[in-house]
Amino acid sequence: QVQLVESGGGLVQPGGSLRLSCAASGFPFSTYTMSWYRQAPGKERESVARISTGGDYTTYADAAKGRFTVSRDNTKRTVDLQMNWLRPEDTAVYYCRSDSTSAPTIVYWGQGTQVTVSS
Repeated sequence: QVQLVESGGGLVQPGGSLRLSCAASGFPFSTYTMSWYRQAPGKERESVARISTGGDYTTYADAAKGRFTVSRDNTKRTVDLQMNWLRPEDTAVYYCRSDSTSAPTIVYWGQGTQVTVSS
């Protein structure tokens, strides 16, 4: 059974930090690109950060550059998102996503974790 389980969300003040984690099971984790997405109320889901299978290549949305860091541990089958200098506009449900790197294209999503940035 495939599972992506996010954790680490919560309420934080502006300028604070949170570390999200996603635990994967049920598929060959090390062969999947991993990503973090987010969806704010009334908005479309958007990409935040992406990390290659080996963890050596990362990309970030402009809004995340310089503040967020994505990392993965293929031994533990986890992918983390360290978020610093959080802003109210970072408030959203954050989702973990996995993408296969070979055919057929397979995408898995986690259930999401709420991040609220507010004073």
